[in-house]
Amino acid sequence: MNDARSDHTATMLSNGKVLVTGGWNGSSDFNGVELYDPSTGNWTRTKNMNFGRTQHTATILSNGKVLVTAGLGSGSYLNSAELYDPLPGNWTITGNMNVGRKSHTITTLPNGNVLVTGGYNGSSYLNSAELYDPLTGNWTITRNMNVRRAQHTATILLNGNILVSGGTNGSFDQNNAELYDPLTGNWTTTSNMNVGRQYHTASILPNGNVLVTGGYNGSYLNSAELYDPSTGNWIRTKNMNFGRIQHTATILSNGKVLVTAGWNGSSYPKSAELYDPSIGNWTTTGNMSFGRKSHTITTLPNGNVLVTAGWMYAPITSCEIYR
Repeated sequence: MNDARSDHTATMLSNGKVLVTGGWNGSSDFNGVELYDPSTGNWTRTKNMNFGRTQHTATILSNGKVLVTAGLGSGSYLNSAELYDPLPGNWTITGNMNVGRKSHTITTLPNGNVLVTGGYNGSSYLNSAELYDPLTGNWTITRNMNVRRAQHTATILLNGNILVSGGTNGSFDQNNAELYDPLTGNWTTTSNMNVGRQYHTASILPNGNVLVTGGYNGSYLNSAELYDPSTGNWIRTKNMNFGRIQHTATILSNGKVLVTAGWNGSSYPKSAELYDPSIGNWTTTGNMSFGRKSHTITTLPNGNVLVTAGWMYAPITSCEIYR
C-alpha cells in the first residue's frame, strides 16, 4: 500500500475493487484512503475521508456506497459518519450517530438499514445500539443490548437475525451472546459460549452455523466453537494449531475458513490455517511473508484472498495474496 496503517477497514466494492480507509499510521488517526484493483494488483489513493479515524467500522450499502462510522479521532470518540460513493470517488458527511464509540460492530441488515452495536466511548463500555437508514441519512436508537461490550463480534444469520458474541465490559472477557431481531427491534439472550473471549473472529459457515475462533481471556486462545442457530447452543470444535488475537478470518469459495496472523503475547505469527467444516478439523497452510495483527482480510471475486497492512512493532504497508 502507499501508506502504513493498522486498525483500518477494508470493504469490497460492487466493481470488485477493495476500499481501505483510515487506521493508525504511527503518529495520528489517519484519514487516508486507497483502492486496490485485483485486475492489476495496484493501489491508488482516492479522496481522503473528512475525519481521521481508527478502530472504526465500514459496511457496503445496497446502493453501492460505503458507510464509515465513528472510531477514535485525535483523541476523541467520534459520532460522525460519512459515505463513500465509488462512482465519483467522493466522501460526503451523513447524519451523526447518537453516541460516539470505537471498537463497535456494524452490520447491513436485509432491509438495507445498518445496525451498530456496543463499543467504548472513553468512559463506559456501551450496550447501546442504533440504526442507520440510508434513505434518510438519519440514525435512530434501537433497544439496548442486554450486556455492555466492546471488541465483540456481530454476525448476520441466515434467518436475518444478528448474533452478537463475547467482547469485554472492562472487567471481564465475556462468554455471553445475544440475538437481535430486526423485525421487532428486540434483543434476546441465547446460550453462552464455552469460553469468554474478546478480539476473536466470527464467521458464518455455508450450513448456517457460526464459527468463533481465538481471542483473549487472560490467555491467548486457540480454542474454537460453533453456534447452531437451530438449537441456540454452542459446541466446541477442534482447537486451532496456534493461539492468536487480533487475527482475521474469511470464508473461501470452497467453504473452508482461512485464519491469518495476529498476536500471541510474544510475537506476530506468520502462520495461517484452514478450518474444514465438513470434518471439523484445522490444518496449517502456507505461512505469510510477514507477521501482523490488526490487519484486514478480504476474499476477492476470483477466490483469492487479500490481506492488508496491520501492525508489526509499527504500522506496515505490506499486503499479501493467498491463492
